[in-house]
Amino acid sequence: MTDQFIKDAKNRMEHAVEATQRDFASYRTGRANPQVLQRVHVEYYGVETPLNQIADISVPEPRQLLIKPYDKTAFAAIEKAIMKSDLGINPVNDGTGIRLNFPQMTEDRRKEMVKQVHARAEEGCVAIRNVRRDVLHHVDKALKDKELGEDEKKRLENEIQKLTDKYVAEIHDLQKKKDAELMEV
Repeated sequence: MTDQFIKDAKNRMEHAVEATQRDFASYRTGRANPQVLQRVHVEYYGVETPLNQIADISVPEPRQLLIKPYDKTAFAAIEKAIMKSDLGINPVNDGTGIRLNFPQMTEDRRKEMVKQVHARAEEGCVAIRNVRRDVLHHVDKALKDKELGEDEKKRLENEIQKLTDKYVAEIHDLQKKKDAELMEV
């Protein structure tokens, strides 16, 4: 039973790190990366659909993305969704596809992106601490129900704290890498 608490905490904390990593991938750097369009949803036949499900996204040049919709009637909806997103890039429709030209990021924009990454990293750390709190609550409940002894509770608390520290450090490492990537000129 005690291993179940550890397994549960580890699994949930890993998911929090993975979610943070996916979020970091969607922040744009100086180069074109199809991941930045991951959060863009297009209203397609009345349904909010992820852009990558209705179009092919490629990188023809280092600072350009080319979006080729599978359905030619989706051009207008895709353009509208991109303009509505927080990318800050105007789509260029050339008739065969939609091009997104990524300008060189300004120093101010880089600093703003770093702030967003720091905020998202903190959200990831909070998610991990919430998992710790939840699992410790279940450990306390097991102690009250006499399913665990006091020594076992202390051991579990230490193990869960070690896991928490490990995954929080992982998020901070990811944050540092993303900061370096964003500040790279």
